[in-house]
Amino acid sequence: MKTIDCLGDICPLPVMKLQKETKKMQPGDSVMLVTDHSCAVKTIRQFCESRQFSCACDEVMNGVWEITVSR
Repeated sequence: MKTIDCLGDICPLPVMKLQKETKKMQPGDSVMLVTDHSCAVKTIRQFCESRQFSCACDEVMNGVWEITVSR
């Protein structure tokens, strides 16, 4: 699974990086985005819902999320 490091990135950069990666994804593929910006969690969920991607968020440390997006 590919990992997108968005630590230190503020919106809309995490969503833009994810959007670039999802264009390459095939059905069954997954990508993990790591972010420390709480706004990104909300916008990535909205992005995934609008494109019918599966999205699972996990706060692995205080203020750090791993977001797994699957096609």
